[in-house]
Amino acid sequence: MTEGDELHDVVVVGAGFAGIAMGVALKASGRDFLILEKADEIGGTWRENRYPGCACDVPAHLYSFSFEPNPYWSKTFADADEIQDYLLYCVEKYALRPHLRTDATVQHARYDAATGVWTVTVASAWGELRQLRARALVLGVGALHEPVVPDLPGLETFEGELRHTATWDRGLSVQGRRVGVIGTGSSGVQIIPPLAEDAAHLTVFQRTPAWVLPRDNTDYSEATIDRFERHPMVMRAHRTQLRATHDARGRAFTDHPGLLRAMQLRARRHLAAAVSDPTLRERLTPGYTMGCKRILLSDDYYPAMARPDVTLATDAIERVEPRAVVTADGTRHEVDFLVLATGFDPIGSYRYLGVTGLDGRVLGQEFAHDAQTYLGVTVPAFPNLFVLLGPNTLLGHTSVLLMLEAQVALTMRLLDERDRRGARAVQVRPEVVPGFMAEIDRRSEGSVWESGCHSWYLDDAGRNRTLWPGSVREYERRLTRPELVDYTFG
Repeated sequence: MTEGDELHDVVVVGAGFAGIAMGVALKASGRDFLILEKADEIGGTWRENRYPGCACDVPAHLYSFSFEPNPYWSKTFADADEIQDYLLYCVEKYALRPHLRTDATVQHARYDAATGVWTVTVASAWGELRQLRARALVLGVGALHEPVVPDLPGLETFEGELRHTATWDRGLSVQGRRVGVIGTGSSGVQIIPPLAEDAAHLTVFQRTPAWVLPRDNTDYSEATIDRFERHPMVMRAHRTQLRATHDARGRAFTDHPGLLRAMQLRARRHLAAAVSDPTLRERLTPGYTMGCKRILLSDDYYPAMARPDVTLATDAIERVEPRAVVTADGTRHEVDFLVLATGFDPIGSYRYLGVTGLDGRVLGQEFAHDAQTYLGVTVPAFPNLFVLLGPNTLLGHTSVLLMLEAQVALTMRLLDERDRRGARAVQVRPEVVPGFMAEIDRRSEGSVWESGCHSWYLDDAGRNRTLWPGSVREYERRLTRPELVDYTFG
């Protein structure tokens, strides 16, 4: 352990969209800060997810920072490589490299009430431990980061190649191999078409079918890109239009689920146009209300599923054998390459950080029991701690970066107010949190997310602890004009 007196005003954990946005704001304010990234490069989700077909399902001109519009997006929905290039550009433009420490994994962080300082223990890639201190700790670790590995009997005995979509290596080929994909959520729907093109045979293991809408991913012409570059106001107007369209969809999830019927009809037509076999079509048709699970976008998923060399298995997986997956109907599906498209644990990112606040309370344990926050950013008993893209701040209809920028603004406002008052610490008043969580529960009750299906939006108790059950405009207003009486400074 290297003991040091390295003290920073702010330490940010994670260098994805959240960490970069926080870094840009801190840089502009003149504050001293350090960004810790466990990998050898920035990017977060878009660095780690390199599987074939990986892309964003929010339009690129909306899934980008408002303060850094990009006229050069090549198509409506950007793929992972293009998004990663955008993030790399932002790091260089805003000169964040001197504030970035890669190959730095946070082992644990502990708050000292006497000094108002966090002590953060960091491990390097070569195993050296170092302690940093910070007057504020910002967690930009994201919710879609810790892969879920299903608890399948015999999975550890599988002798072929086993990959989660989040651990895909560049250059990995399935050419001529018998491939199995477990999961038909977002990553499954994206990876299945390119795998179907290359595999000798593809077996898709589906637990619940998804609602899939056309992606309609059109290229931006050179003339359009040139116009965006020459006339930023035109590009901003395009973003505004995209935002308005997506904002309107949000009401369907919370207040007016009936508005989803038109989208549901469009999804059925999309399926019927691509899959002529009525039996297969029925097996690919969801039995739950659209929006209860994440709505997916794809133009090539259904055509891939209709291929003669693709098998859809809908019976539960009974066990995994060294070279096969056996389903409950007794069918033995031989595979030599098994892909886990099983998503992420939204609380898992916090479970392994060992963040300890007042009275020995551990953030990961608190969130595992019930992720109670105030506006998704501050947590009772964790002074000078700020969470970005935390519980109840993700969205199912538009860009989470809108939420992120509001969270960064709130964090900066609270830090500035703490310093203006000459205080050591700022924290949310514990008494305001139960009321906020009751609001989340009340507003979620009538939402489509609690209409009966099982999804990662809900915790083990069936509570919505993932999504924001209101409009983005409301969230922005509440965070950019905070009620300071809801916080203590001391």
